[in-house]
Amino acid sequence: MSWSERRENWTPQTEDARADGDVDYGRVIHSASFRRLQGKTQILSLGDSDFYRTRLTHSLEVAQIAGSIARQLGKSFPDHPGAAHLPDRSMIHAIGCTHDLGHPPFGHGGEVALNYCMRDHGGFEGNGQTLRILSRIESFSSEAGANLSRRTLLGVLKYPLPYTQVRNLAIQPSLLKGTAVVSLLDVKSCKPPKCYLDSERDVVDWILEPLSLADRVRFEESDERPGKHALPRHKSLDCSIMDVADDIAYGVHDLEDAIALGLVSKDEFFAALLDKCPTFLDALKAKYRNESGNDVFSAMVTDLFGGNASRKHCINRLVHHFVTAVEFVELPDFKEPLARYRVVMQSGQREFLNALQGFVVDKVITSPEVQHLEFKGQSMVVAVFEAINSDPKRLLPRDQYVRFVNSGSDVRVLCDFVAGMTDAYLLRTYERLFSPRMGSVFDKL
Repeated sequence: MSWSERRENWTPQTEDARADGDVDYGRVIHSASFRRLQGKTQILSLGDSDFYRTRLTHSLEVAQIAGSIARQLGKSFPDHPGAAHLPDRSMIHAIGCTHDLGHPPFGHGGEVALNYCMRDHGGFEGNGQTLRILSRIESFSSEAGANLSRRTLLGVLKYPLPYTQVRNLAIQPSLLKGTAVVSLLDVKSCKPPKCYLDSERDVVDWILEPLSLADRVRFEESDERPGKHALPRHKSLDCSIMDVADDIAYGVHDLEDAIALGLVSKDEFFAALLDKCPTFLDALKAKYRNESGNDVFSAMVTDLFGGNASRKHCINRLVHHFVTAVEFVELPDFKEPLARYRVVMQSGQREFLNALQGFVVDKVITSPEVQHLEFKGQSMVVAVFEAINSDPKRLLPRDQYVRFVNSGSDVRVLCDFVAGMTDAYLLRTYERLFSPRMGSVFDKL
């Protein structure tokens, strides 16, 4: 029960010099699901600009930052017992590149929509779909998907509890009441719990086999939250590195997009962050004393909202500030090192990063301009899913229908098909099905 094992036997050729992480990284970046991330939005609608990030560029940035965090931990804490168990660069890059594979078209709007569509069939959650893609759907093996090593899949397993165990039964995905002309999702009730899908229980059992019974019981603990779904409490060392990297990329790079595209103003940023970044300002004063004068915060804001060069320079400093603030924490009740050691960000820098993320959410993600697009996207996802589900033989592409039949008509296979669509492919499918003047028999499905 080694962390290097794979669910399907695979032996590298004798001349192959690659380690486990190298093999896994290669399979991830050569996968169809990874390529499709270039057609899935990070925040904005595709076609609005050639500058902003997609899920693909975001995933590459997360992988790079995760690699930097692992290297930084080794340098900052060489004698810490957790340092001996850090992943190699290829493995943490593989985990970083996979972390968004399961996100459906139109981001979290699509996730909410598919959770509603699957309300009677085990639900839907993007991180759970990532595990499903890697363990079932990718085609690097006959029965084990990408057939990645156990340790890489442990790093991908962000929430190690199944849908049915963490969902609050009082929260049932439903439609809004009171609408007379159209049916609308009750988004709050349709938001899924953080979990893996029950269809992958056997995969998770295999991933967690090396844990002792006591470690596994602890690893599967969760926190109950009144009026919400329960939240899994634990994740592995590698997953915690990826998680911090994702937060940095989300907080810093999405901010860069928002500023570059004029979605937030200098005054808004100044008002929201004035008292939220003492650690960063102190670092700037210490390292660049002659650069900013006495008003370091104003100088930072000027750089962020200046030209491309000054903004990128400041963004790089922000990323460095957060990466160099990571540290180990130890959970001594665990015996297995990959569960015993985690990575967190120091409190001052964490508060600053939280403030940056909150600013992006408040001023961009929840803005009407973005929410109009998310609303429309989730409506199209529901419409396409329900149309296909009404008559799979008639509406599914032939290869997908074969997969559907071979599964015993499992609705989860229809969900896989819709979840795997890019934004543009979902839009074209919607228009072919519902737009009177759109579509041709010669269109490639």
